[in-house]
Amino acid sequence: MKPGLSLDELVDLMDRRGLIIEDKPSCAAFLAAANYYRFSGYARYFQKAPHRGDNDFRPGTSFGEIRAVHDADEALRTALIRPLAQVELMLRSHVARVISDEHGAYGDYLKRDFYSDEPTVESCLRDLDRSRDRYIDHFRDDGDYSKLPVWSAVEAWSFGTLSKVIEHGGRGILAGSVAASTGIAKAGFAHRVRALVYLRNRCAHHSRLWHHHVIDAGPTPNNVRQRAKRTVGQFEPRSVLDVIASLDDMTSRSCVAEPLLPELVGARDRAPDFWQGLCSPRRTRDHGI
Repeated sequence: MKPGLSLDELVDLMDRRGLIIEDKPSCAAFLAAANYYRFSGYARYFQKAPHRGDNDFRPGTSFGEIRAVHDADEALRTALIRPLAQVELMLRSHVARVISDEHGAYGDYLKRDFYSDEPTVESCLRDLDRSRDRYIDHFRDDGDYSKLPVWSAVEAWSFGTLSKVIEHGGRGILAGSVAASTGIAKAGFAHRVRALVYLRNRCAHHSRLWHHHVIDAGPTPNNVRQRAKRTVGQFEPRSVLDVIASLDDMTSRSCVAEPLLPELVGARDRAPDFWQGLCSPRRTRDHGI
């Protein structure tokens, strides 16, 4: 059991481990705002061997160096919020239109046999039950969602539920219809959307993107990946950059946002440590992660 430490004690702990801290009060203020545990997720990559219990920092490592990576990661999450939100809104519109045109706007899309699995319809109904929007209240109070139009329902669904509807709706054929409606390639479309949900959730919860292997990586088309590599250089299939390449392709084809990767190219020179962690995320065994 580790004892809780004050901010000043945490700063002293890092100092004893060899971290160069130019301004201790400023460091303590940063930890108060950002949380030491979150910061340590970045710091472990600058330590000698934290997975073996050696938490000393590599010689010459400074607090400013680690914070620069932390701040670059924060800036990337902020930059991703807008295009992810725009794609989400675009998908809501197309899902509503496709379901309405091909399956009917009322009732059937909330039936178990509309989906290729049972959890999806449960997620749809749960999101409607949780909604506090007044346009949903009327139907919930009546205990009957059969007259709720799909274009209203999609606004109450979470992005995760919307992704499930795309993947399993129409007993598995909805994804192809939505992809065609958006002008995006059908191959792997549902899984690409699921990867965007995963990335969006990490951004929303301020989770680290640097040195992160994407668990729910979508099948980014080879032509999209190769085009992205001509812009930014090499990166691994489960890197965050691979999902951003897929996002850029989807936003550009649907004309909802400008591509993000070209804006990140400068990071290769400005923050080489940060860029390397995006391109080739390195696993760490520290604390079993």
